[in-house]
Amino acid sequence: MPYQPFPQDSSLPRFPSRRRSKAATAWSLLFSAVLLGGIFASDLPQAAAPKAVTPQVVQSVVEQQLNALASDDAARAFALADPGLRTQFGNAEAFLATVREKYPMLVRPASVLFLKPETDGTIAMQKVRITDDSGAAWSLTYLLNRQQDDQWRISGCVVTAEGKRVLA
Repeated sequence: MPYQPFPQDSSLPRFPSRRRSKAATAWSLLFSAVLLGGIFASDLPQAAAPKAVTPQVVQSVVEQQLNALASDDAARAFALADPGLRTQFGNAEAFLATVREKYPMLVRPASVLFLKPETDGTIAMQKVRITDDSGAAWSLTYLLNRQQDDQWRISGCVVTAEGKRVLA
């Protein structure tokens, strides 16, 4: 079959002239600039920008839980756990019983030293060094999660024995 050029069809839409195209582009850019300007000029809701985290806020949650454990206040200690941890234990009494049985060094430590917490704003890690009443040293690593209500709650704690400390 020999080559045949594409027939000219006047019914096909023609591209708008450059002049009309430039005008439409200019108007859409102007509209976009006004729309974006309005968005950036308006106050964004507080939820869009999380509050800054101070080390004292994260440390305070862990300290409150240690104080609650020391005073046998199961409800207060349990309330500082995140929902996942509370679900795992079921109730405050079961939580306190587990801590007493498996982590007795947390109940009434002889000394407590808080290190600077690390956080990305939604998750925090608080390291704590404690000494129990027999002189054994322990390293605690608490993991905390920021909740939707902006409160920090403990989601877990890893306890590592450091051995006896001898002060000279």
